[in-house]
Amino acid sequence: MNKKQRDMNRFWEKVKTKNILVIVLAVFIGIQFYRPEIKQKPITGEIHVPSDVRAILQRSCFDCHSNQTDLKWFDQVAPAYWLVTDHIKKGKEGLNFSEWDQLASPAQNAKLWEAFNQINLKAMPLKSYELLHPEAKLSENDIRILKNYVTSLAPKQKPDTAKVSAYNKQLQQINTIHTVAPKPQLPTALNGISYIPDYKNWKPISSTERLDNGTMRIIFGNDIAVKATKEHKTNPWPDGTIFAKVAWEQIIDSDGNVTTGAFKQVEYMIKDSKKFASTKGWGWARFLSPKLEPYGKTADFANECISCHRPMKDNDFVFTSPINH
Repeated sequence: MNKKQRDMNRFWEKVKTKNILVIVLAVFIGIQFYRPEIKQKPITGEIHVPSDVRAILQRSCFDCHSNQTDLKWFDQVAPAYWLVTDHIKKGKEGLNFSEWDQLASPAQNAKLWEAFNQINLKAMPLKSYELLHPEAKLSENDIRILKNYVTSLAPKQKPDTAKVSAYNKQLQQINTIHTVAPKPQLPTALNGISYIPDYKNWKPISSTERLDNGTMRIIFGNDIAVKATKEHKTNPWPDGTIFAKVAWEQIIDSDGNVTTGAFKQVEYMIKDSKKFASTKGWGWARFLSPKLEPYGKTADFANECISCHRPMKDNDFVFTSPINH
């Protein structure tokens, strides 16, 4: 190849590189015009917490979980903007500190308890968010402040005759249902999962308590769950596994003994990796009160369940650690 040919090749290489840069720049400019709307809503009722707690929430949570989003300049450049928009949309659907007044007090405490668990399990703030917003990262002291505050909201457990009366009244209602009223049809959640009465014949595999609302829970497992527990094959749990987590109000007597009180709800997790592929391989359902009212306003209520269990994604989305003996 002579010098003239080499010069021509260099020339065309420069033209080619220049054209590629022009195309990339044109695409980059073009995508800036596609901007999904971030709906600006008013603050209807802010959360009222101690100043140190608020400072942490404002620094680490408010951008995605309030109507006070403060986008940085780099958040507004596509494609980062698209990611931020999606985070804000999903974040507000699950928790919005600017519409705190729309939740009843028990629901507020439950949301704070869930949010703290997400933080404590390092699921929040999102790592991708922390990468560009290092100021949002929570220190051990931040987590301690949040834990102390959430713990302070827990009801003080003491002998309560009202709880005993509520329990006895519920027992009478249940006895009436079983002896007088015609046998009702099994209720079905909006995602098609029906109440499974047979859980009462399953084996308990673990127990938990919720300090934020003073409830205690027993987790029952069907035969497949029990077999998997014995064989230590629980991550992932095998298809066919079913858990039933039953929650009761706690009753404490004058000697400090704790027993189950009024029935609150039963929740199911049903493992079928194909049937429930869109909901992380699990079917989710919850039935409230002795009336067994299905939880949720739409069939998408399972997204709320998945969001709560997401910190346990490396444990097949299961919080429960079975008792091994």
